[in-house]
Amino acid sequence: MTDVVIVSAARTAVGKFGGSLAKVAAPELGATVIRAVLERSGVKPDQVSEVIMGQVLAAGSGQNPARQSLIKAGLPNAVPGMTINKVCGSGLKAVMLAANAIAAGDAEIVIAGGQENMSASPHVLPGSRDGFRMGDAKLVDTMIVDGLWDVYNQYHMGITAENVAKEYGITREEQDAFAALSQNKAEAAQKAGRFNDEIVPVSIPQRKGEPLQFATDEFVRHGVTAESLSGLKPAFSKDG
Repeated sequence: MTDVVIVSAARTAVGKFGGSLAKVAAPELGATVIRAVLERSGVKPDQVSEVIMGQVLAAGSGQNPARQSLIKAGLPNAVPGMTINKVCGSGLKAVMLAANAIAAGDAEIVIAGGQENMSASPHVLPGSRDGFRMGDAKLVDTMIVDGLWDVYNQYHMGITAENVAKEYGITREEQDAFAALSQNKAEAAQKAGRFNDEIVPVSIPQRKGEPLQFATDEFVRHGVTAESLSGLKPAFSKDG
């Protein structure tokens, strides 16, 4: 069996919901990283056997977003692309599939990862293809129904977190303390430049002037304390 190694890894900075990356399509984000890993590794575009990308929220993204990403990145048309959906595990599963293909001798070099833009996930109108004879029609948020909604138990994944906390006796105070510590560590790492080498800047056109080079995670909250978090309202249940 062939040994499998990772020769290059990169990511974009993580944008907040409705933030700097809100208008940048997921395939464009993927293409930005693909170009970067090729440049960093010295791998030529025509040496790539396949591109596998995980993407959960694909509604309105067009056919096979992974294929779009590789074409936008400048890879030859002959390179195949595959988009997979395993919900939160999609990107990791893409890497596993790539490793399996190389180990089995079916591929030599595979680019694998995940791409997503929750802010761009559209609302849809189920049942509208045949028209509505009478009454109101309801828009459905694909970010919720395709990404965050348990189709079997019919509730938001946040409720699953609430259920787990109750089952294992995890208190609100313990969660706030853990969240604050996590944010503090992320803040310290960000200020120390720990993420700089792994982040690929995304060029975002502006109405006036030069494009914005987005390269800093937006989700990191500076100065967070457990006390400040304790004042926030629970996100999913009143006593959460």
